Amino acid sequence: MLSKPKLEQRPMQYYAAIRTAVPIPFGKYLVPLWDEVFAWLKDKGVTPSGPSIIRYLTTDMSKKLDMDVGFTIDQPIPGDDRVSVDALPAGRYATLLYTGPYKGKGVFKATVALLEWAQANNIAWSVSQKDGLEWWNGRTEFYLTDPDFEPDTKKYQTELAFLTRS
Repeated sequence: MLSKPKLEQRPMQYYAAIRTAVPIPFGKYLVPLWDEVFAWLKDKGVTPSGPSIIRYLTTDMSKKLDMDVGFTIDQPIPGDDRVSVDALPAGRYATLLYTGPYKGKGVFKATVALLEWAQANNIAWSVSQKDGLEWWNGRTEFYLTDPDFEPDTKKYQTELAFLTRS
C-alpha cells in the first residue's frame, strides 16, 4: 500500500552511518551494518533519535550502489574511520509512505511510484555529477517499523524522502 506522494519542508537531520558500495540485491548487507552502527552509537552513549535509514548516494543499477546505512541522531558527534556522522540537508522533499514487507519488490515499486509522480509534476531532484555518476544530495529510506517489535510484515512502514531542487 502506498500513500499519496507529497512535498514537504524538512529541517536538517543528523545521522550516523557506515558508507558502503553494494551490488543489487543488497538486502543481506543491511542488518550487519545497522547492528554495527547501533553498537557504535551505544558505545558512545548515544541513542538513535529515529529509525534505521538508507541514504542512497548513487543509484546506477548497473554498478554497485553507494549508500550510507545507519540511524538518525539528534546532534553531531565525532565519527571515526568506520562510522561517519553526516546530515541530510534541510529543504523541500518529495515523500511517500509504503506499507508492506521490507523484502521483495514493494520498496522498489514505491520508489518507482515516487519518481514517476515527480516526473509527471515537473519536480526535479537535487543531484550532482561526480566521476560520471549521478550523486543524490538527499535520497533516503526511513525504516519506521522495527521487525523485532512487529512480527507482521504487512504492517511494516518505509518512508521515502527525496530532496528536490528548490
